[in-house]
Amino acid sequence: MVEQTIDVRRVAGSLGADVFGVDLSKDAGNQVHDEIHQAFLDHQVLFIRDQKLTPPQQAAFARRFGPLNEYPFVKGLEDAPEIIEIVKEPDEKINFGGIWHSDTTYLDDPPLGTVLYALEVPAVGGDTMYANMYDAYDALSDGMKRILAPLVGVSSAALRRSGGRAKGIGEDSSMTPQNLDIAATIMAEHPVVRTHPETGRKALYVNSAHTVSFKGMTREESKPLIEFLCDHAVRPEFTCRFQWAVGTLAVWDNRCVQHFAINDYHGERRRMHRATITGDRPH
Repeated sequence: MVEQTIDVRRVAGSLGADVFGVDLSKDAGNQVHDEIHQAFLDHQVLFIRDQKLTPPQQAAFARRFGPLNEYPFVKGLEDAPEIIEIVKEPDEKINFGGIWHSDTTYLDDPPLGTVLYALEVPAVGGDTMYANMYDAYDALSDGMKRILAPLVGVSSAALRRSGGRAKGIGEDSSMTPQNLDIAATIMAEHPVVRTHPETGRKALYVNSAHTVSFKGMTREESKPLIEFLCDHAVRPEFTCRFQWAVGTLAVWDNRCVQHFAINDYHGERRRMHRATITGDRPH
């Protein structure tokens, strides 16, 4: 039996684990990455501390999970175009990702996962919360599961619930926006309950940021059930909360995880690099 080379320690009852014993600036080899991938499937979100990564090194690690895609609304870095820089300056009030969501569910093939790396963090605050959509689905009644089984959710890139996409990535943001004028036209349809292609488990796939209705129903008709599911999905017992430090990298599974960037550090700077891993169409 091959001895495991990394140290994985759970951080909460529902999801999340710290990973120790790896330097991601180097190619650690297939065994280490196989162990990281298994921990990723087991714990849904991993936190790997004390890393020193260039954008190309971060991209190389992310590619171990699959090809990378380019985020449609922020221009990528020159030396790693699949990576975007997420910045909130001390004078800005609105942050990026400050609502519960799974990344870019408005794409036909939403990302498998996200790799986020901390470069500058506030002295206090700026944590990220994560929620386990396996547990959220499992906790529903059998009757609700039967109702949800045939439903298809419609996701939009418009971010209407948070005031429009331009509000967070526009004239008031230090980030470099693009394509904001077409955000309202980018939409996709996905099952409300998706089956994870690697684990075979069912996960709730509805989120506050992007799910605007159910297919074949009006937004007004859809709203009560969407709101119930979104509130249910982020019950405290399904979540963990992570406090960032410079040099920490997190990787999470968008197929079964939602996240929320907490906006509680006005007057301080927070700077992160994000890569997203191309996924397949949910089923």
